[in-house]
Amino acid sequence: DPRTAGVPIIMLTAKSEESDIVVGLHVGADDYMTKPFSMSVLVARVAAVLRRSRDSSGGVGKTLNVGPISIDMERHGVEVDGKKITLTLTEFRLLVAIISARGRVLERNRLIDEALGIDAVVTDRTIDVHLAALRKKLGSARKYIQTVRGLGYKLADENETA
Repeated sequence: DPRTAGVPIIMLTAKSEESDIVVGLHVGADDYMTKPFSMSVLVARVAAVLRRSRDSSGGVGKTLNVGPISIDMERHGVEVDGKKITLTLTEFRLLVAIISARGRVLERNRLIDEALGIDAVVTDRTIDVHLAALRKKLGSARKYIQTVRGLGYKLADENETA
């Protein structure tokens, strides 16, 4: 639902296995907390997720375009070849970070900071899971997100996508 696509999701669960965390983040959670947890940590994480949600469009401009991808920063909207696609908040932030970097390699740790916040406690592979979901949603435009083995990800040069 486009009306709720930008609403941040924090999963609170007793499941603490790495596979459970990866699945939770893969299905769209922006943060994942396992029991037991303190209320002060929960409140801090809620505040951080809301802050990131509110600040996600700050300073980038109103629209970002690359190839067939168009991002409306104010409306949290993404179109590929003129067709709207729905992204989670984390996927949206990853796409904005990679496109904003324009060819610079973004290491996984940097992408974690950009998409999940500097205080996020997740594995590097969490970003890989989110990017796999993002690439799937981008369809043929997935070629614009390139993996740089051992480092991270970058926006493909126009010559590299032909």
